[in-house]
Amino acid sequence: MDLGTVIGLVLVLALLFGAMAMGVGIGAYIDIPSVLIVIGGSIASLLISFKMEQMKNFVKIFMIAVKPPQQDVPGLIKKLVEYATQARRDGILALETAANNEENEFLKKGLSMAVDGNEPDTIRDLLEIEMDQTNTRHKSNSSIFSNWSGLAGAMGMIGTLIGLVAMLLNMADPSAIGPSMAVALLTTMYGAMIGNIFGGPISNILNIRNDDEMLVMQIIVEGIMSIQAGDNPRTLEGKLLSYLPPSHRESQFD
Repeated sequence: MDLGTVIGLVLVLALLFGAMAMGVGIGAYIDIPSVLIVIGGSIASLLISFKMEQMKNFVKIFMIAVKPPQQDVPGLIKKLVEYATQARRDGILALETAANNEENEFLKKGLSMAVDGNEPDTIRDLLEIEMDQTNTRHKSNSSIFSNWSGLAGAMGMIGTLIGLVAMLLNMADPSAIGPSMAVALLTTMYGAMIGNIFGGPISNILNIRNDDEMLVMQIIVEGIMSIQAGDNPRTLEGKLLSYLPPSHRESQFD
């Protein structure tokens, strides 16, 4: 679990509901018509905006924000340097077993192509195509939540207009003014909560997760190309460590 994301979600919900409870009580902020307009309406609009297979993965995509795949970048660099050392000592064909046993599919694909003797330009092109497609797919998934933020806010405004129209049409009936005003105000609140608690922040953290994965894939590409070229392992390590912040750069040759 990413503690920052989890703590942030729990904290903001606790603060909001706590403030409501200390006021007039949480019950006063629950309005079914407003829920139908904002949550139901925004999700229905998302179904129009995105492919069904993307929407089927809505919860799975959300969980990536909460529980992201673990990326041990220093460990990956160490592994690539070890592969480079073995290839330089025994020849690149000595990495065939390592390629077959590699758990990282992207690294496995690159190593296998290098062992099979593919041209460097071919390997780089194929790996970069996969990087681009992965980046495009992840950006599309994160845009579900950024769009949800905007749609929820828009549905909140629509709900406000619906409530105001109902209120103005029933000015002669004082008992109808209260429920109409509740719809008018609560839909705006629901839209703002969805957009600023879930939509925008989740979209942002998903983009950060994507950037982290792109960094890992870029390190793998550079590592594979250097291994195939027969670069000195120390030179390779220096190149790959440059992708990390200075505080995370720890050479195994020191």
